[in-house]
Amino acid sequence: MSLKSLALIENWPVPTAAAGVVRADGTVLGTHGPVAHRFPLASVTKPLAAYAVLVAYEEGAVELDEPAGPSGSTVRHLLAHTSGLAFDEHRVTAPPGERRLYSNAGFEQLGDHIAKMTDIPFAEYLRQAVLEPLGMTATALEGSPAKDGVSTVEDLLRFAAEVQAPRLLDPRTVAEAMTVQYPGTKGVLPGYGHQNPNDWGLGFEIRDSKSPHWTGSSSSARTFGHFGQSGTFLWIDPAAGAACVALTDRPFGPWATQVWPALTDAVLAEIHAGA
Repeated sequence: MSLKSLALIENWPVPTAAAGVVRADGTVLGTHGPVAHRFPLASVTKPLAAYAVLVAYEEGAVELDEPAGPSGSTVRHLLAHTSGLAFDEHRVTAPPGERRLYSNAGFEQLGDHIAKMTDIPFAEYLRQAVLEPLGMTATALEGSPAKDGVSTVEDLLRFAAEVQAPRLLDPRTVAEAMTVQYPGTKGVLPGYGHQNPNDWGLGFEIRDSKSPHWTGSSSSARTFGHFGQSGTFLWIDPAAGAACVALTDRPFGPWATQVWPALTDAVLAEIHAGA
């Protein structure tokens, strides 16, 4: 099965785009565009960073509920964007656990915490814990764990297959990562406005009933993933048994809110038709 729907990216108003879809068993259902081209990921870096944090948890280097970040905050709060830290400043704006304040600063403090507890720079820990075992040789963290990853569609399809059928982590840990943390917490989903609730797992955003949203109208409520301000996204839909990656080199904007859901709905329709 080769997904014709992925050709929709040719009509996107971007200089360069690549996309692919993968099943849990690693079967690539289709790709389109330069899948070996390295794109800046922006916030699609966060799921990779979160996965490395979860490896550190399973290795016993950290506990999810140990103190990390601002006073009263934990590793879990930082992963779930409920530490109270501001968006891009290392400044506390709310008590931990009270509001969903999407925070790059939180992921930077998370990276610092893992580096301190493992005595390994976070970019190197990510490479050893996640990238190298999965054969993600074109992927690197070149700065902030919140937003400075660089990768390819080929590599992210390997990651998306891993998340669907974990080998590096206990499946129960990944199930926790895709489970809502601090249910009922409201907040702003960047680019999509105030959401109540604004559900989030451990490093992964959870679709649930959010509207508007960057996934499709036919995406299941269990869909989880992330998008980036560099015009990138990765979603995993357990109901469809598949994941989709799309990378571009045009910053997120109104164009993306138009074409991303359309691509997702077309991909899901084709998967369901061929199932």
